[in-house]
Amino acid sequence: MRHSIRSICILALVSATAAATAHAENWPSRLIRATIPFGAGSAADVVPRLVLDRLSAEIGQSIVIENRPGAGGTLGTAMVVKADPDGYSILAQSSALAIAPAIYPKLTFDISRDLASVLMIGSGANVMIVPPTRPWKTVQDFIADAKAKPGSISFGSVGVGSAVHISAEKFRLAAGIETTHVPYRGGAEVIADILGGRIDFYFCPLATALPLIREGRVRALVVSTPKRVADLPDVPTPQEAGLKNAESVFWLGVFMPAKTPRDIIEKFHAAGEKLLAEPAMQDSLKKLGIETLPMTTAQMDDFVARETADYLAVIKAAGIQP
Repeated sequence: MRHSIRSICILALVSATAAATAHAENWPSRLIRATIPFGAGSAADVVPRLVLDRLSAEIGQSIVIENRPGAGGTLGTAMVVKADPDGYSILAQSSALAIAPAIYPKLTFDISRDLASVLMIGSGANVMIVPPTRPWKTVQDFIADAKAKPGSISFGSVGVGSAVHISAEKFRLAAGIETTHVPYRGGAEVIADILGGRIDFYFCPLATALPLIREGRVRALVVSTPKRVADLPDVPTPQEAGLKNAESVFWLGVFMPAKTPRDIIEKFHAAGEKLLAEPAMQDSLKKLGIETLPMTTAQMDDFVARETADYLAVIKAAGIQP
């Protein structure tokens, strides 16, 4: 009897393994649905669309993309977490994923438990821009003025806990200054008020900031990244400006439900890495202010975990309320 039970268990395990392998070999055999949990037109929408549209040709199957914005990207994320883990439901997320646990303590999902890292698309810089009518020529000028007038200087963001908000908070904490946060619904409104001189600074995504800087409509004081940006060779990094722990990057990646078969995840990852290594793809991303950031799925898991811990510490130190 005991021998029969053991044999049945072994057969069941072998059958399950064979089924999973066969499933992975046949994937993708039908349309794939991708969820972008942000509104159309943002960098978190435009960049993944570019990659996924071209990736559909690489894997030989259509990828239908849907925008499901709300609650800092958590609503669309929760939908994918609950989807069947069969490789036909994917999530295109951003730095907002790592920020969410600190901003939304009652999340219905756990990043490390409920999502599997699949593909890191790349990362980009945010640039601190100010109206040209302001007297600050350097970031040191700005910090000195801010310290002399605590709380009188304001900055815009696309919402509490957004990546651009956290970039500004990390800068503020490192500089030891007090500023006033003005959240907006979207980046266009922030830019309008920067151009109109109604707010003082904004950590703007690189692709959006570049045309404004080149036209002289705004002035760039510092980039958010550890290295200088090729398109802005004269703009210093936080470290070069004498600021410690002020760096931040905007990143974008693809995820699947945690129980998705590993063979499918690795197959998607390999196709994505191949696409992202193509010079034409890299040139297209650079025009959007994004550089590829190659890493394995395991390295991506570690990266997201570190980002989550870092954002939690920053949000706590900045006193940002959930």
